[in-house]
Amino acid sequence: MEAFVEVDPTGRFGRYSDLLGYGAVKKVYRAFDQEEGIEVAWNQVRLRNFSDDPVLINRLHSEVELLRTLNNNYIIVCYSVWKDGGRGGTINFITEVCTSGNLRDYRKKHRHVSIKALKKWSKQVLEGLEYLHTHDPCIIHRDLNCSNIFVNGNIGQVKIGDLGLAAIVGRSHAAHSILGTPEYMAPELYEEDYTEMVDIYSFGMCLLEMVTMEIPYSECDSIAKIYKKVTMGIKPQSLNKVTDPEVKAFIEKCIAQPRARPSATDLLNDPFFFELSNEEESTPVN
Repeated sequence: MEAFVEVDPTGRFGRYSDLLGYGAVKKVYRAFDQEEGIEVAWNQVRLRNFSDDPVLINRLHSEVELLRTLNNNYIIVCYSVWKDGGRGGTINFITEVCTSGNLRDYRKKHRHVSIKALKKWSKQVLEGLEYLHTHDPCIIHRDLNCSNIFVNGNIGQVKIGDLGLAAIVGRSHAAHSILGTPEYMAPELYEEDYTEMVDIYSFGMCLLEMVTMEIPYSECDSIAKIYKKVTMGIKPQSLNKVTDPEVKAFIEKCIAQPRARPSATDLLNDPFFFELSNEEESTPVN
């Protein structure tokens, strides 16, 4: 029998020692929900990374608490959140596990995927973004990329994860502070004056990666060079590798200037998805 390394305060969740993944401030371990009898992910954010900023610690905690209230098929479920210790402690949160890992690795593993399948994944990501952007208050992900979109490969379902750094935007719709992955960051994110449209830009870059299997701006060998190209409006070279004109035009809509970018709702109604809508309508329901 495999022993737990740690158990949550309620005794419901047990953490194993093996890592599922890690980021700059977060580690994700395999864990088990003893009440439901399912495997889950135990996420840990070490607060000593933010120990000189109690405001940020409180914000992080409240943002993760907000995740628990979200309910959408295309957003990773958060089951529980708690804080250990004081300033140097940890914020722990339990989330669902997707069977096939993240979309970047999944796409590399399955190199021959139809445009129709890519459209299905894209539509699900947009459904998740529409839910976040129309939530009250509006939620901006700010760091959407193919490594934090997760896949249940057996049913072809994708879910947006890593919302712990999302910005909760008030009525003013102005959010500040830079957090993100440079290759996916909209130009206005660097200006620190932006709206939920930054997620549409990142989504466009995700679709570009899904199609080309290349991380955007891989021709650049430094963050400074990526920043320069993005702020000058120079598109990534991989866009030239998109041979399907319909797909290329759809990506270009997403990465247009902020005011010209369609909302998630607009994109879901785009002719790009018409064949999927017609298919759904003609599928008999048992």
